[in-house]
Amino acid sequence: MRSILLIGAGRSASSLLSYLIQHAAEQDWRVTVAERDTAQARKLTQGHEDVAPVVELDASDPKARAALIAKHDLVISMLPHSMHMDVLKDCLALRKHVITPSYVPDALWPLDAEFKRAGLVVLNEMGVDPGIDHMSAMRIIDGLRATGAQLEAFESYCGGLVAPESDDNPWGYKFSWNPRNVVLAGQGAAARYIHGGRIKYIPYHKLFRRTVCVEIPGLGAYEGYANRDSLKYREVYGIAEIPTMKRGTLRKQGYCEAWDVLVQLGCTEDGFAMELPQTATWSDFMRSFLPETATDDVRTGVAKTLALDPKGPVINKLDWLGLFGNGGIGHMGLSPAATLQLLLEEKWKLQPGDKDLLVMWHRFRYRAEGRTKEIQASLAVTGEDTIHTAMARTVGLPMAIGAKLLLNGKIAERGVLLPVKPE
Repeated sequence: MRSILLIGAGRSASSLLSYLIQHAAEQDWRVTVAERDTAQARKLTQGHEDVAPVVELDASDPKARAALIAKHDLVISMLPHSMHMDVLKDCLALRKHVITPSYVPDALWPLDAEFKRAGLVVLNEMGVDPGIDHMSAMRIIDGLRATGAQLEAFESYCGGLVAPESDDNPWGYKFSWNPRNVVLAGQGAAARYIHGGRIKYIPYHKLFRRTVCVEIPGLGAYEGYANRDSLKYREVYGIAEIPTMKRGTLRKQGYCEAWDVLVQLGCTEDGFAMELPQTATWSDFMRSFLPETATDDVRTGVAKTLALDPKGPVINKLDWLGLFGNGGIGHMGLSPAATLQLLLEEKWKLQPGDKDLLVMWHRFRYRAEGRTKEIQASLAVTGEDTIHTAMARTVGLPMAIGAKLLLNGKIAERGVLLPVKPE
């Protein structure tokens, strides 16, 4: 019997666990689910405790984490990306294969040779974006390359959204994955891509202003903003000389303009703690970011500060969140981003009966037979409910299938891998 350790059973774990449980008997494997919130984990494994027992784990406890990893053949880490390196180092020391859905940490590449020498696989970026985007793009790129076509441009956008039938707020958005990642999206480094042979940079304070309209056949129009780094995937995809390549995130139209207000004011900053009193309201929160010359009510002050229509759709989106009201914040000493997240988790929560929507779109322009041609490819997945979401399905199934391939010896390469090869 092979043993799999799943560390973390949050929002995106339902489909992953369902697949592993469904195939446990035929594959002769057993899954241990390690989670700090054992009650939540048991909701996902209910009725299947024989093949997927739940154990309590604080993943920040190095001794407890290593002791659990040592007992298993394969580790799947669903922890926040900032915690992956501790797990990866444990897996190297304990000689265990590991799969994550997250971007490869910069600190992992120097360990590639050690993982190779140990005969281990570290399969990263094995979710949806990154993950399915890599696999679907490379299938088309490899096909074009086999015909001798010359790829001139590649654009790829993906977004976790809310299904049209559940879209009942002016932002057109509800959380289907880690809220903190949404609030901090784009921070840390300028977005980089290449267009027409010229490298382009978009700093964070411009990111939600430099959007493009993405028309997806059969799904309508969305707006897209650039991901942090599109350039590194030229080498990964084997298209180092491509003159245009851009990867980005999709949102409903109108979202980015309103989110940019929060960015410009400083509401998404995460580097300092706010000193608001226990009785502070959301109006107090917003007023703290306005210049001292802003003596109007908060709604008017925000509109004047950023030259917006006080009765326009952008201000109305902020008003709908309650940012101009007297509702109490209820927490002290958090960063602006963490404070804002409290409100968004309440207002952008998937309600009972709601469904989410995952949308992905690729466009390839290439030259063949003396002409420029184009391929568009798209994916749309609607969730079943608030547990079995489209996000959970598209993030979890690639990892589950990757685990099956790895345990059955179908992946020959070793070291730090991304899913960009046919195997």
